[in-house]
Amino acid sequence: MKTNIYTVNVQFGDCDPAGIVFFPNFSRWMDEASLAFFMACGVPPWRELVKTRGILGTPLLEIHTRFLRPATYGETIEIHTSVESWAAKTFSHRHVVKRGDTVLCEGTEVRAFCVRVADPEDPRKPDRIKAIPVPEDIRAMCL
Repeated sequence: MKTNIYTVNVQFGDCDPAGIVFFPNFSRWMDEASLAFFMACGVPPWRELVKTRGILGTPLLEIHTRFLRPATYGETIEIHTSVESWAAKTFSHRHVVKRGDTVLCEGTEVRAFCVRVADPEDPRKPDRIKAIPVPEDIRAMCL
């Protein structure tokens, strides 16, 4: 199983008044780590895939996060990201956020590869998105 490590330097503005990382920032960093994982596997950027294959990215469908230890500004943390499982149209990204060997947070995201489609029943909605089967070539790059 491939794992990519995404490094974050925690800034003062990432923290609440107590100096602890404000919890939504972990979700933001996991989202960044998700894209970094695909890039590290050799998958082209979404802006290229939307032009060549219509794939606009991997929108988030579900997220679960467990917080174990706090982080604060001035620290460097690492997000270890891998694909935990693949399904027909979705996959599950696992993120383990560490400061050195200490696990701070664990998260799982369920995502889908999506394309834009027109809504045949409502012409006012020309830009709906639709999940497609996980592209086999992209899956192979990430194994």
